[in-house]
Amino acid sequence: MFPLYDENPTRITPYLTYGLIGMNILVFLHQLQLSTEQINQFLQLYAVIPEQLTTNFTSEWTTLFTSQFLHGNWWHLISNMLFLFVFGNNIEDRLGHFKYLIFYLGCGAFAALCQWVISMNSQIPSLGASGAIFGVLGAYIIAFPHSRVVTLIFLGIFVTTVRIPALFLIGFFFIQNVISGVASLQAAANMSVETGGIAYWAHIGGFVAGVVLGPLLGLRRQDY
Repeated sequence: MFPLYDENPTRITPYLTYGLIGMNILVFLHQLQLSTEQINQFLQLYAVIPEQLTTNFTSEWTTLFTSQFLHGNWWHLISNMLFLFVFGNNIEDRLGHFKYLIFYLGCGAFAALCQWVISMNSQIPSLGASGAIFGVLGAYIIAFPHSRVVTLIFLGIFVTTVRIPALFLIGFFFIQNVISGVASLQAAANMSVETGGIAYWAHIGGFVAGVVLGPLLGLRRQDY
């Protein structure tokens, strides 16, 4: 399932949402120009390296924010930016530009901290906008619980679009991440080596941050 657009009008132009998408794309295009050695150095500087954050938090805390603009591959980037494009505009509209920026970066930082707590001694870089975007999703179901989202559905060789309740669509992705996150903990407990992959606990943490931080910043439910 891929969301295409929601049906809620906005009162303002979501400049920050567009700007965040643009920044993520520009940073990724820069990453593509780097050699293997350069990209490793780049990630050491700007991604969250849990072990480094654990041993030297005072000099590494900025990576909680810079890591939100890094992506591992095209699919990672496109899927994140699609969700931000579909859902971010309405949250920016309801919060206003300034509070939306605080909200977005705050959710992303909290998400990175949640993943760090799970793997404090890991040397594997943690990066991506997913935590912040899951924060946007958490806020969205608070503000628009009855909204519907036009979604692209693949049925074998057939492709169609359907209007799906946002609560169901976002709930599906959240529950999927909770199940996968619990499974990843079990897998890590049974393995003697570090493994990379999807930062499920960053997604979960970001979602919870969005549900809590959105209303604290003045986000209110929109009834129709």
